[in-house]
Amino acid sequence: MARLDYFAPGVYIEEIDRGSRPIEGVSTAIAGFVGFTEDVRGGAELFKPALVTNWTQYLNYFARANSDGFTDFNAYLPFAVYGYFMNGGGRCWITSIGTQLPGAPKPPETQATSLRITGRGNRPSLRFNIRPEQIATGAIAIIISDSGPRALPEGTEGDIPPNTGEYFKVQIRRGDETLEEYDNLTMNREPNAQFATYAIAALRNSMFVNIEDISQTGQPLARRPGNGQYEITIPIVQAAPDRFSANFEGVRDDRTGVRGLFEIDEITMVACPDLMRAYQSELMNLDQVHGIMELMISMCEGSNSGDIPNPPNRMVVLDAPPDCPKPQQVVDWLNRFNRRSMFAALYYPWIKVPNPRDRGNPISVPPCGHMMGVWGRTDETRGVYKAPANEVPRGVIGLDYEVNFREQELLNPIGINCVRKFPNRGIRIWGARTLVEPDKTEWRYISVRRLISYIEKSIELGTQWAVFEPNDEDLWARVRRTVSNFLERIWREGALFGATPEQAFYVKCDGELNPPETMILGRLYIEVGVCPVRPAEFVVFRISQWNGVEGE
Repeated sequence: MARLDYFAPGVYIEEIDRGSRPIEGVSTAIAGFVGFTEDVRGGAELFKPALVTNWTQYLNYFARANSDGFTDFNAYLPFAVYGYFMNGGGRCWITSIGTQLPGAPKPPETQATSLRITGRGNRPSLRFNIRPEQIATGAIAIIISDSGPRALPEGTEGDIPPNTGEYFKVQIRRGDETLEEYDNLTMNREPNAQFATYAIAALRNSMFVNIEDISQTGQPLARRPGNGQYEITIPIVQAAPDRFSANFEGVRDDRTGVRGLFEIDEITMVACPDLMRAYQSELMNLDQVHGIMELMISMCEGSNSGDIPNPPNRMVVLDAPPDCPKPQQVVDWLNRFNRRSMFAALYYPWIKVPNPRDRGNPISVPPCGHMMGVWGRTDETRGVYKAPANEVPRGVIGLDYEVNFREQELLNPIGINCVRKFPNRGIRIWGARTLVEPDKTEWRYISVRRLISYIEKSIELGTQWAVFEPNDEDLWARVRRTVSNFLERIWREGALFGATPEQAFYVKCDGELNPPETMILGRLYIEVGVCPVRPAEFVVFRISQWNGVEGE
């Protein structure tokens, strides 16, 4: 920045920022899911969203130890998340609404607050139990790591015994907080107290856990617990069925349920696959299901209009009810739901995927998770401007109903995107429309809605530097240059239509938009117009006979 005062003669070097600040495009494919999971552990909380970046991390948060992550009551969320990652999805946020269907008989549990740690050869070593008074405070992690014999006090004569590998350390943690730590432990029941402590004796007075030696006979090294981080989970109390709908919706201030998911700014697409599981189990009737769908759509619309303080760059992927397998039935259901929005998309029919809990036999699941994975894959390989259609959904082995051409002529005009099976081409997504009103043709396509949201959010975040700058023509020119450079970049990538940048977009920021009366109010107005590319949904060849004679 230029100095305003010079006192001593000399040469002064000043760095001046004359270039425009580039706008970086925001992430467009970060999903949010709400549904049932097999477990909630590893720091994840019931009804609250947790960030998951891959399937292994999902298992760490929402599956029991050494489990495949799916559930015995066939919850749809694990299938949706698995399909999301398989099809190219990246980060996602997951909100668990329970590990059992409310009202279902509780499965037999064997000491839910107990942890069994094994040693060499997978032989039993130690058992930890949370003290009853600590159960309400949350899960506890046990960390076993290497240690050695205790050092002799300074000035004491004698030799320290060799480290035979039998010594270990126990840390008790909750989250990132270390609650207790015990070092120089051994499984030797009669150790030399000068160098080590029997593990049971050391933890006898722990405030958080009870410990039990379950090892068999053998040397202390053979009975030593294996290194690692282990968790003692807390039994999850299932909500009453009459509270299920309210818990599903959640509370914004508590960051729970669907409302809590919308408080995560980076999420750009949302789905609730287990809405249909709740409907099938009669936990919710159809009107309650419509209520949650309406809530998701309204929150997307409210964010875009500014009524709700959330990012205006989200879409909802809906699923048709399971009792609407045929085209006319899904049309009748959509007419009953009677909700139109450019921020919603609907796919039909349900898809069939292998069920690991049934020896790999097919199970019908809602398509939302796989579809959002394809959205992410298309964004990554082509760009957000490419319609996520004519793509093969990975992991799909069949469809609940095979839609033909004439049936799609009924569904496509009202915004129902079909997943179809084609001879020699496999199963493909054969639709790319939003659920907007049919007469609003400018918002007909998913790719157009998401492209405009991408441009809006990128410009919003990329021009924050302009806030509180002097509102003069220099600022106007810098803003025009910054936004124009960003739009020209995405035009060159193929996102905007036009032979030249002037045909593809314009950026206006001048005295006409910013008269003195608005400047007095501290406002700067910039007008941006773009011409998005649209998918070639109908490819028409006009063929006629030609005799090859010139002039005819």
